[in-house]
Amino acid sequence: MIISLKNTGSGLGILLSCLVLLLWQLPMNASAEDKSPQQSKGSLVIIGGALRVDNAVVWQRIVQQAGGKGAKIAVIPAAAGSPEKSGGFAVESLNQHGAQAFMIPLSVRHAQFKPQDIVSDPVWLDKLKDASGVFFTGGDQGRIVQTLVKPDGGKTAMLEAIWALYQRGGVIAGSSAGAAIMSTTMFYDAKPVLPTLKLGVTEGKEIAAGLGFIGPDVFIDQHLIIRGRFARMLPVMLKKNYKLGLGVDENTAMVVSSQGEVEVIGYKGAILFDLSQASTDGAQKNFNISNARISYLDRGDRFNLHTKTLIPSADKLQNKLHPAQAYNTDQRFYPDILANTVVTDLMFHLIDGKQERAIGLAFGMDAQPELGFEFNFSKVADSLGYYSNASGAESYTVHNLRLDIRPVTMNLPLYK
Repeated sequence: MIISLKNTGSGLGILLSCLVLLLWQLPMNASAEDKSPQQSKGSLVIIGGALRVDNAVVWQRIVQQAGGKGAKIAVIPAAAGSPEKSGGFAVESLNQHGAQAFMIPLSVRHAQFKPQDIVSDPVWLDKLKDASGVFFTGGDQGRIVQTLVKPDGGKTAMLEAIWALYQRGGVIAGSSAGAAIMSTTMFYDAKPVLPTLKLGVTEGKEIAAGLGFIGPDVFIDQHLIIRGRFARMLPVMLKKNYKLGLGVDENTAMVVSSQGEVEVIGYKGAILFDLSQASTDGAQKNFNISNARISYLDRGDRFNLHTKTLIPSADKLQNKLHPAQAYNTDQRFYPDILANTVVTDLMFHLIDGKQERAIGLAFGMDAQPELGFEFNFSKVADSLGYYSNASGAESYTVHNLRLDIRPVTMNLPLYK
């Protein structure tokens, strides 16, 4: 930011100088929802949904982040279609792992309690002051925001209490819808993935404001790999100018420390997007992106949001993949890149293969059947891969593949 003070009187120049200094020192986003992890002492546990009762690693970690055995954790089932059932399940699961969890009956679907009464009730606010963790269940993320944010966009007393808990060192955990609210922008009334690529996203419809616990610089999505949702992150990230995006798969969690270190735990992994070098062709009316970076973080991997440093899990550290020793020799083509786990299968095969690129397609018989998208994954100078079979199954970590997406015209019928 450069402001010229030439041709001004000395008094006016001094005044302008002071004003510039004052504005420079103000935060760019001053709302409480935009506070980044390093401004809070707490941690986040962001779960991709479908968290199983037997996933002890994730349940135990939530309790651990809240202080360990005896930690008081407030369960908020605001998103759930059946809040008593979903909230009760979470309370029971947390208590089985040593917590003293309790449910706050905050929900637009709770017949006995009105949300506007609960969010200002001194009894529940005092319980939050005494707690060291909050757990948001899955469901409809719009209901969480509806109950915790005032119509004018201000914070309710309960949301203030949740932020205070986080800032003093507590943990905020959430599954599915409870994960979606972690970023400042969230999917709201989202279309399926392919129509999202074709039609884009609109503020207040497909996307809306989240609660922003992870800060303003990272976009979060969930149910990611099993539902092919990795692709729908990109239109949002471009529209809202996010440079980093994290999408976590089902029965899997990302633990985010106060220093911005992300650790993947649980069943599978997470997709990381870095758009700091990406560009789009504005002359092309359909969605497109060039030079995006895509990575796959496996369970046990760590990634620092500030330094962008990746540390693979301990069992992979000594198993860095070398191009000269690539295992896969066949060239593959992926006709449905949005299908369950296809994107990670492609990434694993490419990083451990002799080929330099792999192509996938996304298309469907919807309102625009002739419009499809080509996904071009390629290796670049800083692409890295790590491998392990320590668990008895093959597992990979993939860092910094290049991804280019362009619209293509599909032939109808596709084949005869």
